[in-house]
Amino acid sequence: MPTHRIRISPSILSADFTRLGEEIRMVERAGADMIHVDVMDGHFVPNITLGPVIVSAVRRATDLPIDAHLMITDPDVYALSFVEAGADYVVFHSEACPEPRRLLDVIRDAGARPGLAINPPNPAEQIEPFLSEIDLALVMTVNPGFSGQSFIEEVMPKLAQIAGWKRERGLDFAIEVDGGIGPATARLAASNGAEVLVAASAIFCAEDPPAALREIRAAGEQALI
Repeated sequence: MPTHRIRISPSILSADFTRLGEEIRMVERAGADMIHVDVMDGHFVPNITLGPVIVSAVRRATDLPIDAHLMITDPDVYALSFVEAGADYVVFHSEACPEPRRLLDVIRDAGARPGLAINPPNPAEQIEPFLSEIDLALVMTVNPGFSGQSFIEEVMPKLAQIAGWKRERGLDFAIEVDGGIGPATARLAASNGAEVLVAASAIFCAEDPPAALREIRAAGEQALI
């Protein structure tokens, strides 16, 4: 896996599914660090997207880590299906799960890295009790459901708060942001503690996707200078 100070996880939500393997290999050649798969069930969020079959297809197309974000009402029922399909990270929302700590353990015991996601209206304290047990904290910078939304800047204090807890407690999870990420917002997110940037339309809908990916990474790393 490439090592960068800022990692880029292109979301295939905006990829051309008639040529998904080519799209994934294109961003891999451009330096992508992970591949993000947005899983929505039409209940937890108002859209229906991708499932384990797509994760299996992505796994066949790349050796990059797959980052599966479960925006679903029953992550405890479906999480293992995504691990079995080849996801390296399985991230879910604690409010959708009756026993988040148990599911974190189940995911890790199955051989994947567990994570928790937090939506814009929710406080950082929602995931604070679990920070020592996760590999990825995903801070949503849009309300989940659709690609192409505008970045919610008001989330930045929450992002900085989670980054502060990580630093103060010497914890080892990665901090990811997802939603409205482009060069300008990449810089802002990175300056507030983001380490992994998820981008969908800003990469796959760009005239030159590899250049767009590199520009987003460069903007994020500029914030660290």
